[in-house]
Amino acid sequence: MTPFIQGYAMGGGLIVAIGAQNAFVLTQGVRRNHHLAVAALCILCDGLLIGLGVTGVGTAVAANPTLGVIAAWGGAAFLAWYGLGALRAALRGGSMEARGQVARDLKRTLILTLAVTLLNPHVYLDTVVLMGSVSGHYPGEARYLFGLGAFAASTTWFLALSLGGQVLAPLFSRDLTWRILDGAVCLTMWSIAASLLRPVLFA
Repeated sequence: MTPFIQGYAMGGGLIVAIGAQNAFVLTQGVRRNHHLAVAALCILCDGLLIGLGVTGVGTAVAANPTLGVIAAWGGAAFLAWYGLGALRAALRGGSMEARGQVARDLKRTLILTLAVTLLNPHVYLDTVVLMGSVSGHYPGEARYLFGLGAFAASTTWFLALSLGGQVLAPLFSRDLTWRILDGAVCLTMWSIAASLLRPVLFA
């Protein structure tokens, strides 16, 4: 189950960063404004993009040793940089207020959900490129377990924001919560970066 756990940890680390999508989902959860539909759409988008990364980019990396080495160094560098950003955020502090646009109409709400999800270029880098590249280092079915773990993390996060919106809103408005969360993200990203480079350096 290690690939699943690592996929869950990496997926969770990438998704919990303060951003427009998380703020929007939390807002809809607090106000009970089509919150389940919003969460379901976010989960669906993440699932499709992670699946594309694992079956496309991941398969290509697994089939090409040279590409695998390049992906390992590139992925490790990105994760190290991402972890450093999380460390800085933990030291700096911050909060995510449950405010934002409210759209009572279901169609408009879903359109806004797609906008905050798919118009962010980082979502493609995180899910298709990065998750796909890292998954390529797992043999056979383990690659899909890694992707499944990432998808499970996405599902857990969005359901927590949506269903627990009213409970979580005060928590996520606190500086200490984000300091702890960012610190955990930093350690997670650096540990996965190290696991990527270990086979390359000690082969």
